[in-house]
Amino acid sequence: MLVNLRDDEERRQKAMDALKTSDESRGKVLKEFVRLTSDSLGISGSFISIVDDSHQVIRAAHNIDLCRTAREDAFCSYVVDSGKVMVVHDTLRDIRFATHPLVVAPPGIRFYAGAPLVNREGIVLGTLCVTDIVPHSFSRNKINRLKMLARLVMAFLEVWHSAGFTDAATGLPNRQRLIRHLEGLRDDAHSLLRLTLIDCIDIPRAYELARALGMAPVEAMLRDTGLLLRDRLSLLPAELVYTVAVGRYAILAPASDRFTAQYVANKLHDLSVNLKNGVAMNLTIRTGEVCFAPGSLSPQESLRRAVSALHDAINKNVDAQEFDELSDARRNSDFKLMNDLDNALRSSTGGLYLVYQPKVSLTSGLPVSLEALIRWCHPERGELSPAEFLPVAHFSSLMHRLTDWVVDEAVRQLTVWSASLPLLPVSINVSVSDLSRKGFAATLFEKMHRAGLPAHLLGLECLENEIVTENTEAMDNMTVLRERGFRILLDDFGAGYSNIGYLRLLPADIIKLDKSLVAGLINDPGSRIIASSIIGMLKALNFIVVAEGVEDKETLELLRQYGCDEAQGYYFSRPLPAAALKAWLNATSQHGEKQWL
Repeated sequence: MLVNLRDDEERRQKAMDALKTSDESRGKVLKEFVRLTSDSLGISGSFISIVDDSHQVIRAAHNIDLCRTAREDAFCSYVVDSGKVMVVHDTLRDIRFATHPLVVAPPGIRFYAGAPLVNREGIVLGTLCVTDIVPHSFSRNKINRLKMLARLVMAFLEVWHSAGFTDAATGLPNRQRLIRHLEGLRDDAHSLLRLTLIDCIDIPRAYELARALGMAPVEAMLRDTGLLLRDRLSLLPAELVYTVAVGRYAILAPASDRFTAQYVANKLHDLSVNLKNGVAMNLTIRTGEVCFAPGSLSPQESLRRAVSALHDAINKNVDAQEFDELSDARRNSDFKLMNDLDNALRSSTGGLYLVYQPKVSLTSGLPVSLEALIRWCHPERGELSPAEFLPVAHFSSLMHRLTDWVVDEAVRQLTVWSASLPLLPVSINVSVSDLSRKGFAATLFEKMHRAGLPAHLLGLECLENEIVTENTEAMDNMTVLRERGFRILLDDFGAGYSNIGYLRLLPADIIKLDKSLVAGLINDPGSRIIASSIIGMLKALNFIVVAEGVEDKETLELLRQYGCDEAQGYYFSRPLPAAALKAWLNATSQHGEKQWL
């Protein structure tokens, strides 16, 4: 008897775990079920819940803002415990619920009806419910309809679970099946396994093909790819290929077997598959592998390390890559840094601050503006170079937030200076991604207006200048910003290949010459010819020209001869915190205007 009870509990727990696992596709279907339930029964709110021994978890909801509750607070616990439909026409008239927190406080439930979700083994896992903030009558026909819908939900969930170990597109065992296989091997402390991942087609490319051809040809291509892998690698029937993601496959085998990443890449060289109308598509194969003892790593960690090796192969543009602990550690460090930066942006004591580098007029010798540059004193790692954390921000949503932080801090500092110093315009660096944000121009204008500052005191130094011209939203924002008085600067002109044609398209006032163009002026006649020609051309087009990276007087003199308007660099000053900059400005005013010239 005790054994049977224990077996029942184990089956119930497994079924619960399967339903608690997040699944975006399953969730979309469940949301359609709850919407259908509300529409069918004429009750505004509906949800599907899973109820275990301690909590109720909402798996899908319609018109009700509820995610999770304690079991003792769940109306649905009565349904689960009884295994029967429960209808409460008016919660305020029911002694069980009249003082319930979900009744007397938001969402203010006044009506509730719930039917149990019972699987084929007779185990009650949760409920399908309808709720409203007003009382309702609920006929026998509606009760029967709710029970029928609950059976449909449960049937869908069971079919979904039974199909959960097979990839629908390829028919191959899926990632969950691979994880389950690895879990079954964890007690084997002595064997050494190799997990090899194969990337055949990346997800963006798969989506582009689906958009052009439809899903059916793409799914057929993915199925054909799985068959081709088996054929090219001469797999035995017992040797499985798993689908772990769209266009990504995996082979799990003893480490002594032949399926190294390099072996697989060599065997799949020049692989192609047929698309619609017999058109063949060549596949670019990348592979990554990790060797491990199944008892020493969790299945998820084994797969993560294989993914890390595969991404190394993709990033290095090589056919095959073994798992590299150093590379993986760097990537994990970047991820931690991204989280730390997120925390720094949320906190006033996160260590972020601005420094300011003066730009000096080559006519008067006076500072005429400043460039604001972000710095970060990390709470554990100390001062970090922008080159360490800006790339991390660029590949996440943090870049927009970082730009917003810089804008707010620059405006705040301008406001502070307005009380004690002659105001110099401050420029900040922005990307195409920033400029293409809807409402970016209006937000900047509003921030300056609230601070009581004229728009011309804030400049925007735009990177990726040629890409800007291809982005309508960015171009529109730049035009609006310039019309409202903001200074627009094009940064890094002359770095690599610069297309002069885009200059006439961009609404800019100032062009900044790249450091690489300035660095060779003293020793390289070719650099002098190029710099003088570019400066002359830009001046003819009525741009203000600023040179970056000026570190000595000889370079400064050459730039003056070529007609450059302004310069910044260590010859004048390093980037300085606000307090040090104030002292520098005071000292500069005392020494007179020609000290640099």
